[in-house]
Amino acid sequence: MYINFLINVRIFSQINLINMSFISIANEDTLLSIMIRFGINFLVLFILVRLIYYRYSKKEEFLFSFFLMGIIIFFICAILETVDIQLGMALRLFAIFAILRFRTVTYTVKDITYIFTIIGISVINSQANVPPPLVGAIVINSIILITVFLLEIFLKKRALNSLIIIYYKIDLLNPVYRKELLKDLSDQTGKNIEKVKIREIDINKSSSEIEVYFKDKRIN
Repeated sequence: MYINFLINVRIFSQINLINMSFISIANEDTLLSIMIRFGINFLVLFILVRLIYYRYSKKEEFLFSFFLMGIIIFFICAILETVDIQLGMALRLFAIFAILRFRTVTYTVKDITYIFTIIGISVINSQANVPPPLVGAIVINSIILITVFLLEIFLKKRALNSLIIIYYKIDLLNPVYRKELLKDLSDQTGKNIEKVKIREIDINKSSSEIEVYFKDKRIN
């Protein structure tokens, strides 16, 4: 019994020593501390971008940009933490990242929200120091990831996919023939059209450009 007690005390002491060492390292502005934070940040980025965003958006072309954006912002903020910088300058730098736009690509509101989330997570993991460091990082990042995942599940059931088509039966665009229009579009596209938005009408060509909305029945 006494031997087991000594063993338990020794194990508990070693655990406390490891925990204190980790806290000491995490609170220091050293390369090891930065790399520990980076490991946590990269794991969170992988879950957010690859396992959540890509699963529900299927936009593979954005994965490279999102990952690299989170990594670069993390290291910039980590380096800024080691130098004397005023709060106003830090906020201005964050604002520049927050309004980042790629003019060659059209982002949806959802994509921009993910960009802002990636920026926020990278800044938080680089700058935040909620004691104890490991538990604080896990709690904060878990709250963000769980919230994003639950919103994706909740909104996916109610979200409508859109498709732009050229439609020639412009007579059916009259609100009076809404049911006939939806039925005709459903028959032509093979999808259950629920909503129609008129983008442009060309009277001379008797055609129109419309955006149709439907629910995607595929299961990811």
